[in-house]
Amino acid sequence: MAAPAPVATIADAFSATAARYDAFATSHPHLTRIRDKVYRCVEEFVPPGASLLELNAGTGTDATALARRGHRVHATDIAEGMLARLRDKVADAGLQHAVTAQRCSFLELDRVEGGPYDAVLSNLGGLNCTADLRPVAEGLLPLVAPGGVAVLVVMPPICVWELALIATGQVRLATRRLRSGGTVAHLEGRHFPVHYFTPRQVVGAFAGGFEPLAVRGLSVVTPTLESKNLAVRHPRAYAALAWLDDRLSPHRPFSGWGDFSVVVLRRRGRV
Repeated sequence: MAAPAPVATIADAFSATAARYDAFATSHPHLTRIRDKVYRCVEEFVPPGASLLELNAGTGTDATALARRGHRVHATDIAEGMLARLRDKVADAGLQHAVTAQRCSFLELDRVEGGPYDAVLSNLGGLNCTADLRPVAEGLLPLVAPGGVAVLVVMPPICVWELALIATGQVRLATRRLRSGGTVAHLEGRHFPVHYFTPRQVVGAFAGGFEPLAVRGLSVVTPTLESKNLAVRHPRAYAALAWLDDRLSPHRPFSGWGDFSVVVLRRRGRV
């Protein structure tokens, strides 16, 4: 059956931008820091050598990094262009024994192969491409083992760095996350909606089968992911902001602010 139009549009957009996405990530210390903080969160809550299901896996940066850390990863994504680069990365790294790939939307989780998994990861706001997280939560119930962990990295409505753009006159950009119904993303000539979730909304959507373990802000006072100039051109200023970011991010209200929020949940049920 053909994918619904919005899903197909998102798949086409991310397939078309796969090569540019990897190029953008090159020499991007801020993005590297963000990913490293997510990996440390995975290591804190997920046991060594775990089986992980990755949603919206992109070009495989996270899958290969986690495989190198000893995990087994089943990477899923809706964009075939992303998966093609993922498979190349896995082969180049010699990690075929630890990483498998499948084209699958996180809205079609009944198609996921394997499982149940010890943990699930969705990184860097992939889940913000849907307006309703409840079908995702329901789809993950049979895929995550009781006691297993979900590490969900979503974009929240409050991003201090973006709100500060009001001072520069960029009011529309500064307030885009606050609009009712989300905003429209433009990528490779395609347009699709993006929605923003508070950690409380994420926890509520998953309440039927998961309980919250931790919420942490990610890039609370450091720049948004799109910017790498500050870290490259002004490393001392960036280091100072990163230091402050690390200290604010675990505490309310900052844990629910930032370019991203990390919401960690545990699958209910007996282990």
